[in-house]
Amino acid sequence: MRICVASDHAGLPLKGQVIEWVHELGHEPVDFATDGGEADDYPDAIAPAAQAVARGECERGIVLGGSGTGEAIVANKVRGIRCVEASDPVVAGLGRKHNDANVLSMGARIVGTAVARACVEAFLATEFAGGRHVARIEKIDRLEADAG
Repeated sequence: MRICVASDHAGLPLKGQVIEWVHELGHEPVDFATDGGEADDYPDAIAPAAQAVARGECERGIVLGGSGTGEAIVANKVRGIRCVEASDPVVAGLGRKHNDANVLSMGARIVGTAVARACVEAFLATEFAGGRHVARIEKIDRLEADAG
């Protein structure tokens, strides 16, 4: 799979490792580079990666910031994105399994290296369960369409 990886300045310390892990796990990382500025704005760093996932240029995305919260909010504003914010691999996996999440958001100031790697592994290895969860995703899609 092609995996978009993006971060703001606060996520940069973790971003290089995430790119390495994605590659090690047999996927193609696509680096949405930031200039590493002192305090770049996370919407500017995250939106292009989320849009690339929504357009189908990447199958999934991983976005990083200080907490992961703002980054998840930005990603979820892009039509077609279902972003899970995770600081635990169980949550990352369940976001895929139950919610068909196509973007993972993590906070570089929140998760340690081992947990971050476990989240990436769970997110990339877990498939959507389908079944009863399909109807729930369809309801979310209708809400998104109604919102304009």
